[in-house]
Amino acid sequence: MNFFAQQEQTQRRTRWLLALFALAVLVIVGALGLIVWAMGGGTAAMAWAMGITAGLIVLASLYRAWRLRDGGGRLIALEMGGVRVEGHPADPQQRQLRNVVEEMAIASGVPVPEIYVLEQDLGINAFAAGFASNDAVIAVTRGALDSLERAELKGVVAHEFGHILNGDMRLNMRLIGILYGIEILALLGQGGLARRRRRHKGDMADTGVGVLSVTLIVVGYAGLALARWIRAGISRQREYLADAHAVQFTREPDGLAGALKKVAARYAGLNGNTEEITHMLFASDAIGQIFETHPPLLDRIRTLQPHFEPRDLQRLRDQLNARVRQRAHERAVDGMQREREGRLPGAEAVGDALGGHPALTHILGAGMLLAAIPGPLAWAARSDARAIEVVLYLLLHADPDVRERQLMMIAEALGEARGEAVRRLQTAEPALREDLRLPLLELGFPMLRRLSAEERARLQGLVERLIHADGRVAVFEYALGRMLSRQLRDVQDPAAAARPRTATLDAHKESAHYLLAVLAHHGHPDAPAAARAALTAGIGSLDGALPLAVEIPEALTGVAGARAWANVLDRVLEQLDTLRMRDKDSLIRAMVTTVSHGGQVVPAEVELLRVMAASLHVPLPLATEGVFDGLA
Repeated sequence: MNFFAQQEQTQRRTRWLLALFALAVLVIVGALGLIVWAMGGGTAAMAWAMGITAGLIVLASLYRAWRLRDGGGRLIALEMGGVRVEGHPADPQQRQLRNVVEEMAIASGVPVPEIYVLEQDLGINAFAAGFASNDAVIAVTRGALDSLERAELKGVVAHEFGHILNGDMRLNMRLIGILYGIEILALLGQGGLARRRRRHKGDMADTGVGVLSVTLIVVGYAGLALARWIRAGISRQREYLADAHAVQFTREPDGLAGALKKVAARYAGLNGNTEEITHMLFASDAIGQIFETHPPLLDRIRTLQPHFEPRDLQRLRDQLNARVRQRAHERAVDGMQREREGRLPGAEAVGDALGGHPALTHILGAGMLLAAIPGPLAWAARSDARAIEVVLYLLLHADPDVRERQLMMIAEALGEARGEAVRRLQTAEPALREDLRLPLLELGFPMLRRLSAEERARLQGLVERLIHADGRVAVFEYALGRMLSRQLRDVQDPAAAARPRTATLDAHKESAHYLLAVLAHHGHPDAPAAARAALTAGIGSLDGALPLAVEIPEALTGVAGARAWANVLDRVLEQLDTLRMRDKDSLIRAMVTTVSHGGQVVPAEVELLRVMAASLHVPLPLATEGVFDGLA
């Protein structure tokens, strides 16, 4: 099943989920109403009880959903005690985790997520949280970092990327809100009983409070059990799908199987109350099968390694305990050493990304690109204070006069110090390889997403002025501006990016043809005949029949086209982002057909393809041997 089919299946599953939970709420409301009626309350009291119960559930769910929407995946990670992994962690395990996450993100075509470590949790676990890929976070326990080898860690991270790509995160966030709304009844009942015990008057009002509290507890927890049963049925299958995605992505089933074995040998539990997010975790220790959100660990392992026998788990458990103690000792010694020397962690190469010898072309390609990025640029991109400078550096023009005007704009907008910092980056790396530009930009996305609304607006305004400093819009300038704008806009309303789209391709065929024309023209800017041939192939793929004749729109050619094409493309991409998933599938295939026509793909086409896919909220795998690998 490809990405688009999986997204549509997730949307259908979400609708079924909401219907089932609505039914569960009706059962809860009806049960409470019947209890009130059976106690002699009459139909009016029953109606009031049912209305108040329904209102409480809905309001509590909306409150929790509003909190989650405001904080996104970051809020979940922080509530679980997560510590953000900075751009340059001193801990080698955190560095390895950062490298694995970065290479997975760039290889799969999703924005690099923020990374958190649950430092107080020694169990082996992880989760991905957020509404969409643009606000995703990945959290990993300290126990996982201390216990897992690199191939095993990569399997766990790939599993979490499976949840991101399959659209599971938004469903998981909705589950949290719904379960909170149902649980609120039981919590109110417990609060009422506690209040009664404190008062302990024994009068009729006090007795009524006690009866009502017990009723709320019984009905609330019965409803919560029903809701958890529904959640369990939905979640188990999604775990198998995420495991399958991890194997498909890494081509290393032994890595994921090794991680699952270590979970079985050690434990997966987290500190504190994790019931709210248990369906989001990589693995679970829960025993009650009827409410278990994950398939049994042994079943998951045997799906990957059919001949596995659990008899060796005790030996593995002893090895793990020794390894964890050793890692803890090494961290303590390293921390004291740094404190004595008063040193900060130096800039490290990204070459660790190649250490796992991944078999899949996309991951290998991503690792090679990350390793090729010059150290000072990678360091700056991963720094909260300097990621903006990398964005501005990438926009500096090759013409010295235009570049000086741009540096003056930067100094006027952000101050002389920032302008000089950008100038130093350009002096150190005056000619960055074209294929490294977008990966370098993507390294800075986790830092850029943390900017305030005022900082985001100021940066976007400055980027727009730098792009137009020479009176025209180059392909890379457009790609950078568009990707940055999309990232920063989705930060403001991450839930909007995950909402289902329903428009059809038939209603936007003209816009789709313009999109293909942009790709054809910039792939063959000096060869009109080749551009027309590429456009013909793309339209033929989209419409199912070759057109009799095509022409590149005048808006893309001539002097006016140097600036106008970008404005038109912005409007076209906004329209096409409303397409339903199956039509986005057809459009992406037509885009790839257009780009690959003629057998040679130029950097401008790759950059346009990446930014167009990002604007359509479609993760496009890294273009290595095949531009379309992994989507079909």
